[in-house]
Amino acid sequence: MNSLSSIIYLVWFLSEILLHRILRGGDQADKKKQDKGSLAFIWIVIIVFINIAVLVSVKTPYYIMPGPLMNRIGLSVILLGMLLRFISIAQLGRLFTVVVTIRKDHHIKKNGLYSILRHPSYAGSLLSFLGFGLSVNNWLGLAIVFIPVLTVFIYRMNIEEKMLTEQFGEEYTEYMKHTSRILPWIY
Repeated sequence: MNSLSSIIYLVWFLSEILLHRILRGGDQADKKKQDKGSLAFIWIVIIVFINIAVLVSVKTPYYIMPGPLMNRIGLSVILLGMLLRFISIAQLGRLFTVVVTIRKDHHIKKNGLYSILRHPSYAGSLLSFLGFGLSVNNWLGLAIVFIPVLTVFIYRMNIEEKMLTEQFGEEYTEYMKHTSRILPWIY
């Protein structure tokens, strides 16, 4: 691992910890306890599978491409994912929390990135995990980190969409018909 990789990984990891600490949602009027343990589950999966992916990448020769280019591509994809995540959080504003919560005066965001994707913040995170997998330059490492993380994010999106459908009913189901979850026009 080179120093550029270390710096980008550290900035990415610290930004997620900061988001977790600051954007939990704390207003007493918020509807809470909707998370079903998914946030803790996500963190456990991330920590476990990132470490396994790194070990496998070091120990196995399943290179995506020889040389340092794939590492640079992966690091660029991490940064792109972070940018998408931060923009989507900024667009959602005070409605964004890291826990599944309905805020006081909550409404469905339907403009900006949210006019195309229901979960652009998750799309950004997943893009960063894809970038991490690419940056370790190992097919097996990429699969080991990305597939479990994608699976727990889908689990989390299911929880959120169920809660939002219960809260907003037909308005949310209509919104779902006109937007993709995380990949524009595909999924």
